Parts: sequence; structure tokens; C-alpha cells
Amino acid sequence: MTQTVNLTWDDLDRAAEANRLATARRTNGRPSASDLPAGRARLLGVDAARGAALLAMIAVHSLPESDAAGQPTWWFTAFAGRAAAAFAVLAGVGIAFLTARQRVRLTAGSGPVAALTVRALAIGAIGLALGYADASVASVILPFYAVMFLLAIPLVFLPTWLVAVTGVVVAAAAPVLQHLLLPRLPEPTYDNPGFGQLFGDPVALLTELTVTGEFPAMTWLAYLCAGLVVGRVALTGTRAVLWMLGTGVALAVAAPVASSVLLDRYGLQQISVTQPTSGLDATQIAEFLAFGGDGSTPTSTWWWLAVDAPHTGTPLDLLATTGSALALLAVMLLASRVTRSLPRRAISLLLLPLAAAGGMVLTLYTAHIMFMNSDLDSFAPVPGYLAQVVAFVSFAFAWWATAGRGPLEGLVTVISGGARRLAARDGRRPGAGMSRYAPEPRTYRVEPPATGWRPG
Repeated sequence: MTQTVNLTWDDLDRAAEANRLATARRTNGRPSASDLPAGRARLLGVDAARGAALLAMIAVHSLPESDAAGQPTWWFTAFAGRAAAAFAVLAGVGIAFLTARQRVRLTAGSGPVAALTVRALAIGAIGLALGYADASVASVILPFYAVMFLLAIPLVFLPTWLVAVTGVVVAAAAPVLQHLLLPRLPEPTYDNPGFGQLFGDPVALLTELTVTGEFPAMTWLAYLCAGLVVGRVALTGTRAVLWMLGTGVALAVAAPVASSVLLDRYGLQQISVTQPTSGLDATQIAEFLAFGGDGSTPTSTWWWLAVDAPHTGTPLDLLATTGSALALLAVMLLASRVTRSLPRRAISLLLLPLAAAGGMVLTLYTAHIMFMNSDLDSFAPVPGYLAQVVAFVSFAFAWWATAGRGPLEGLVTVISGGARRLAARDGRRPGAGMSRYAPEPRTYRVEPPATGWRPG
């Protein structure tokens, strides 16, 4: 069933006021009915963050990594690693939404477990269908997401504090475990996996998706933990969102600083000494430190774990990219809470198209991968990127305002919702147990004011 949230400008006005009074309007830890417009505005902020992450990921795939001098371009420096991490953190927020932003009781767990399992399988199937794509152009993240969702299922039964502790433990321990396992496991192919690998060598495929691949689910589970905690506790009041912003900025700044200090004082010397056993020559090591890796680091010395380059999966990389994801989400949530009418409407010109794209990010991501691997992609990098942005955002906004949920989002929701109801078998209404603030996925229709002004 498609559930559409209809927002008028008056709704957004009431949302801004309700956000200021959210704490006072809470009853027994749950938002009151009068807080509903604020909940709708929160959805706008979350989807806008998804949309921003999508456009950043398209930039990483479409635009050059290096300039004429061989140095990372500014967009690669800004977005590489951070865009994909933001998707993973927001996936954790989505899991919180699917479980009513609270811990799932064991006695009521059959429905959520079925929904998450089927959702993971559906996303994995879409990812495997894209296995024909050239991995040198873009690595398809969806099969990795499928494994992450399956690994995250036990988390929904844990109290929030224990989810947070689990995330910290995973961020610290999973890179160490990966460092120990890599020399004992087969070399990953780094190809985009397809159904052939699934049926031909499922163990090797699962190993790559979990430990050795570009987005190893074992270490990326830390992102889902962060998103699940945020989705449960940090979306209600402005103070909580400000704390999230401060924490995100602190992590995003402190981790690179710590990496720089550790490498300059100790690590680079050890990495240089062990270079013959690292599998990289001096030039390749310099490129690795500047441009990042493919989900892991060499295992010639433990000092590689002090690196924070993109897609290295080190503790500092995980902390820095988690911080940037939290900061992005907080900025979008704060932007959706602006109270003054004129600035709010100006901000909406940016937020609404981003939220439209973010509300159907699975569809647009799939379209992006297909476009990049088709004859249609005959543009130079910058025009090609701009063409994708204009086409995707325009399509998303038009679809959002008319049909509602994106095509692939609708498919995944129908089958996962059916699995949830079948597993529950208790006659509850469709979507029971899901947060009224965030039935996933969802759309918004924004009705323009009577003056005839329409959002861009």
C-alpha cells in the first residue's frame, strides 16, 4: 500500500513551531499527536540527506579523481568514501524507522525480521542484476548492503545503548579482524558480483561481500549501528540534532588529525620499511594514501590501520566518515526546522528536490549505474554529471509529486510488507508497528500556496 504524506506550507509552519516545543509535547517518551507536522518535517530532512549523498556518489563515479598534477580533485577529496558511508548510516536510520524507532520485543520480532530479510534479499537481487556493470566505472554497493541488512537484524532486538556499544566495538575490532584474516583468505576479484558468482561459488561471494570486498559488511556494520542509534534517539528535538551536528563535526575533524599525527610521527616510517612485503611500490603507496583503497589496507604492518584514506575500512576512516554522515543529516534536519517564512521557503527550493531524489534513491542509483554502463554515456565528465543530476532530480520531483513512491522502492516495499504481514499472522493492519513518522519508503506532496508560487 502506498502511503503519501501531504505537506502544505502551513504544515511546515506548524512543524517549525512544533519542533521548538517537541520536548514539552512528549508523553511517556513518545511524540504526541500534536508533534505530527514536526515528524513530517523530519522525514523531509532525512530524505534530503539521502538525496545529497546520492548526488555526491554520482560525482565520485562520474568526475575525474585526479587533476593535471596527479593530485585528488576537490570533489574527490570532499565526497570519496563519505557519500557511500552516508548511505550506510542512513540505511541504519531506515531500519530504526521500520522498527518504530524503538527496540523490538522478541515476542513481536517475526514481522520485522521477515520484512528486513526480504528487503535484504530484494536489494541483493537488484544488485546482482547489475553485475554486468564495469567495476572500474562504479562498484555496485547493493549486494554488500544485502549482507549488511542481514547482519543488522539482531541489532533491532538490542537496547539502544547496547547498539551504540556494538557500533564502537565493530569500528575498533572489525578492522583488526580483517587485517588478520586477509592474508588467509582468497584475493577478492573486485568485480561487480552477479548471479553467476552466487550460483557458481557462493562461499567465495559471501567472503568477498563480508570481509574482503570494496564495502565489507563486517566493518560497515558500524555505520548501520550509528544510524540505528540516531534513528531511535536523535531526530526529535533541536537540541538532540545540534548534539548530533557537534559530534559529527568533531569526529570528521579529529579522525584525520589523529591519522596525520600518527602517520607523520611513526606510521609512514614503518610503512616505508615494510614496503617490500606490502605488494605496493613507493609510488603505489603514495597513491594509496592519497586516493584510498578498495575496502581494506595492506597487511604488511599494523600501522596501515592508522590511515584514514577513503575506503580503507580502518577505525579512523570509519570514525571520520561516520562523523561526516552525521553532520550531513543534522544540517538537513536543521534546515527543515527553519521557522521564518521567507528563509524557509528559500531553503525548500533546495530541500524539496533533494528529498524527492532521496525518496527514490534505489531507483535513481540503479538508473545511474545503468547509464554509466550504456552507450548513452558519451558526455565529457562535467557535462555528463550535470546531465545526470538534472535528469534524475527532474524525474524524481515529477514522479514524487504525482505517482508517489519510486518504482523499485514500491516493489521492495510491497514484497517486504507482504512478508511482514505473513510472518505476523495476527490480523494487524498493514504497516502496524511502524513509526507513524516514517513508514518506509514514503513520499510527500507539497501543495503550493494560494498565490500560485510553486517550488522549483
